[in-house]
Amino acid sequence: MNHEESRGAHHDAGQYAAPAPVDELEAHIAGLPYGVMANDTITPPKPPSPAQPRTEPLRGVPAHVGKRPPSYPPHPLQSPSLRAGDPFAACSPAVLLDGAAAGRLTVRAVSVRGDSHNWEGSCRQDAMTVTRIGPPEAEMLLLAVADGVGSAAYSHIGSYRAARETARHLDREAEGVHAALSAQDEGELRAIANKAIANAVSELRAGWEVSARNEGRPYADQDYATTLHVLLVPTDARIRERVVFSVGDGGLFVLREGSWEARNAIADGGVLDTRTDALPHAYRSVKATLLRTEPGEVLLLGTDGITNPLTQKDPEFARHLADAWGGPEVPSLSDFLWQAQTRAKSYDDDRTVICVWEEGA
Repeated sequence: MNHEESRGAHHDAGQYAAPAPVDELEAHIAGLPYGVMANDTITPPKPPSPAQPRTEPLRGVPAHVGKRPPSYPPHPLQSPSLRAGDPFAACSPAVLLDGAAAGRLTVRAVSVRGDSHNWEGSCRQDAMTVTRIGPPEAEMLLLAVADGVGSAAYSHIGSYRAARETARHLDREAEGVHAALSAQDEGELRAIANKAIANAVSELRAGWEVSARNEGRPYADQDYATTLHVLLVPTDARIRERVVFSVGDGGLFVLREGSWEARNAIADGGVLDTRTDALPHAYRSVKATLLRTEPGEVLLLGTDGITNPLTQKDPEFARHLADAWGGPEVPSLSDFLWQAQTRAKSYDDDRTVICVWEEGA
């Protein structure tokens, strides 16, 4: 008996027949979900519950420390124009925000155009890189910050390219870096860093010379001048050593027991050397800083837009960020951005900061 005959037989017997399913087109026309029977009763979905009142305040304008507010407005103003002839500057965003997780490590990173650059309408000269390098057995987080020298015409390009090319060259040396970290061999780490950064600089210089020639302008190394700091953290929790490779000002801090410690050697907490070394030309060697950290401590890598006020020059600023980033929970990306924008009068440079948290065992 076919379907039509069966349905007729049921009607003849005075029984209700289950209707045939509605096909997809018929369902669409009738406003029914596909596969629902034509005579089925459709229960409409419950209306959404009223929105709950917001319990946390909107972030709004970044906070500032000190009795006197900063001189500049706390938001981006005009930006460079493509008609000015520098597409890289004109298309560089005012803010970069990033994050990552690897095992028990969590990273938050932000690069923000400084108040003075917002006011002038110039681009952000800082740059950053957050990535992983090395094979699984020698994997490390690579975190880099670069601060283009303010007086250099193309330092925004120099900082951007230096951070990325250095990451690429250190990836080639990852097994050697990992072995040297495990052995706490600072001399070998320094040798690897000098080789990797020298090779990166050589490639960058060659590319910049070609670009200058194609654009009909003279080339000068100092036009691309930038500082650079690269922090390498093994993802293997059994290896407690970390290393930072440095050229120029800015650098690394460790948050321990509520206080920021500047790091420049494995055995001490001495002040950073803030000479104005810069890539690609004005440096003699790369510094390698080996240190050991424990779960619960926070690593902070930054350009001088944040490392300068973190020193004793502005203890209120340091306390503010220690309270924000020293708690039991890692901040969300949006919270980290808002906290990193905390303002202090006279500190209006670009600000790039990368923090690393590690859970306990």
